Amino acid sequence: MGGNLYLELARRGLRMPIGTDLVLHECPDPEGIKHDAARLGAVVEAAARRYATPLAFPLMDLTLEKADLLEFAGVPEDERDRFHFREPPPEEVLAAARRCAQRPFGARTQANQGAVRYIAERTGLFPVGMLIGPFSLMTKLVAETIVPVAMAGAGVTAAEDEGVRLVERCLEMALATVLRSARAQIEAGAKALIVCEPAANTVYLSPRQIRGGASIFERFVLEPNRQLRALMERHAVDLIFHDCGELLPEMVRSFALELRPAMITLGSSRKLWEDAAVVPKNIVLFGNLPSRMFYSDAAMPVEEVRRLAVELTRRMAECGHPHILGSECDVLHVPEAAETIRRKVAAMLCEA
Repeated sequence: MGGNLYLELARRGLRMPIGTDLVLHECPDPEGIKHDAARLGAVVEAAARRYATPLAFPLMDLTLEKADLLEFAGVPEDERDRFHFREPPPEEVLAAARRCAQRPFGARTQANQGAVRYIAERTGLFPVGMLIGPFSLMTKLVAETIVPVAMAGAGVTAAEDEGVRLVERCLEMALATVLRSARAQIEAGAKALIVCEPAANTVYLSPRQIRGGASIFERFVLEPNRQLRALMERHAVDLIFHDCGELLPEMVRSFALELRPAMITLGSSRKLWEDAAVVPKNIVLFGNLPSRMFYSDAAMPVEEVRRLAVELTRRMAECGHPHILGSECDVLHVPEAAETIRRKVAAMLCEA
């Protein structure tokens, strides 16, 4: 496993964005590249070389697992983005989803897996895979998630309510789909996987219920991710856990202690020097400059990026927790603000 790698990179003061999308959109035909494993792998390699990191982070595309699941469910391609299950999938569909390991992936997903293989076989970089977390995928499969999750937190069972049954069965299908994606990326050569759970936050999960002892966080977030973590452990693959949502300190602590990632990446609403108190020092904290605002000079001037980088670096040094300065999430290309975003990325990479 590469666990010591992250600690060493933190010790050396690595600064990096999750910036593969920026490099992709400097190329002709970015949409075509997403369907071409070799060209996509070359873009991932170019991003790692540009930002002087051995960590070859892929595109943070959280649509792939939903597309894979809905292809299995027979949903036409042009309906998948907006599709939601209206009633609980029957048991035989759940069973079939668990058995579909050998079914071919779509072209876009195959290119993503091929890019991981390109990194593993041709570059000498550390190949990192990417997938959406089970809970976050479930929220994309159900139109209204908050109410049934809250009802489950209040003790309503799937036998008593169809909405609860819907979210529980969609979560089972989501987990089977995510495990399938993880296995394929591990087979392609991934040595780490970024599991993105942005929906595991205080919008979808009631803080009052969690602090009152409800099991929703355990049942809907931790337990499915433990199963994913167990798969990765069996293959000596590192977990990089990403959640840029609004969180409770208790949630950050549970991510660290229950899932045991090599690295945690969090959104800019978190104060990493405070989260360091509940995260063991063998887990690197990554981030968390407000990169989602980099497109706007009004919301985030370049001078503010420099100030925040200095402050975060200083505070993390003071608390003594291993830290890699980076973006809070992936830094996306915005056509009308491309140069503005690049200036902010350059500012965060430049040591004061």
